Amino acid sequence: MKKGNRLTIYILIAMVLGVIVGYIVHVNSSTAFIGKFSTNIKLLTTIFLRLVQMIIAPLVFSTLVVGIAKLGDLKTVGRVGAKAMLWFITASLVSLLIGMLFVNVFEPGKAIVLTGFLEGVDTSGAKELASKTQEFSLATFVTHVFPKSIFEAMAANEILQIVVFSIFFGVAMTAIGDYAKPLMKALEVVSHIILKMVGYVMKFAPLGVFGAIAAVIAVEGLDVFYFYGKYLFYFLLGILTLWAVMFIVGYIVLKDRLPRLLKRISQPMLIAFSTTSSEAVFPKLTEELERFGCKDKIVSFILPLGYSFNLDGSMMYMTFASIAIAQASNVHLDLGTQLTMLLVLMVTSKGIAGVPRASLIVVMATCGMFNIPILGIALILPIDHFCDMFRTMTNVVGNGLATAVVSKWEGGLGPEQERLVEALPKP
Repeated sequence: MKKGNRLTIYILIAMVLGVIVGYIVHVNSSTAFIGKFSTNIKLLTTIFLRLVQMIIAPLVFSTLVVGIAKLGDLKTVGRVGAKAMLWFITASLVSLLIGMLFVNVFEPGKAIVLTGFLEGVDTSGAKELASKTQEFSLATFVTHVFPKSIFEAMAANEILQIVVFSIFFGVAMTAIGDYAKPLMKALEVVSHIILKMVGYVMKFAPLGVFGAIAAVIAVEGLDVFYFYGKYLFYFLLGILTLWAVMFIVGYIVLKDRLPRLLKRISQPMLIAFSTTSSEAVFPKLTEELERFGCKDKIVSFILPLGYSFNLDGSMMYMTFASIAIAQASNVHLDLGTQLTMLLVLMVTSKGIAGVPRASLIVVMATCGMFNIPILGIALILPIDHFCDMFRTMTNVVGNGLATAVVSKWEGGLGPEQERLVEALPKP
């Protein structure tokens, strides 16, 4: 059995064991013990995520700079960037519209009255998020986009800030020309070393998955699946519709290579689903896309941009959740207002890449703008972890597909490679 297949099986086993152990603790333990168990078992996930996070900043910087430099000239950089942004903006608008369509057709928010719901629910988590939302402004948007120090951005793993600095750095290297080639070769070596580290870090993935699943099931139990069945069901219908649209477009461009791409990125999808972290799979997704045949210079340029600008699953969820809260609050939003909300979400969602629970913060900020009770976030908090699983996995699918499609458009999609070592330059 191949190592990649073994890891996937171990992750699936870890998910099943996490559900079993979490449920046993939930039904047989006191509230105090459940709290301690959840806190301690999540340390496994913390270890895995921190191992991944330690390599994200150097990987994004080295691969993006080398990718821009390898594109050859500023004209090529602009052309590839324009194609990527065309895909990102179109995909974002489609995602937002699908979320708006499904929440209006099925009206999941009308299944519950928000005022009655809040009387019997602990809203401390919602108030904590609301305090973060109050800070959300144009100034916050700018500080999350433009770095004042690359070292500070790397220390905080602010991907969007690292991307901005790397683009300037890579463009400057390209403008200098041959004089910068030694540095480009050094950064290329760094990127290969970090990709080698990916294999070591991924061995901890099953432990991280087990900790994440066991912790949430221990606290919430299995009842949460039934209590929020309608909301989750219609959200998943929207996600499936979004996947169908992406796959249709992907098949038009990639033809019969689309199934091979999905097979390649299945392991990153599974890890993203179980840990609810897109960051956790960035290094592995980079490796698998290169194995699929995407040129390294395209992957290293498009994928970091996608992590900041191409969050398809999150975008779909934002319109769905915002309007569902309005429905539960009996706040009527006409079509014009909803389209305005869609455009607001289109812009505001781009400035908070790397912010924990970013989707919820954007939803609350949007609710505040349109006079929807922001404590309505308490309505969706208990089910948010499970929604986050699917929207995170969708983000990974969208970014993998975007990278492959732009590679094909640029004529940079070659044959599959079983091992990246074969592609390393000879000494």
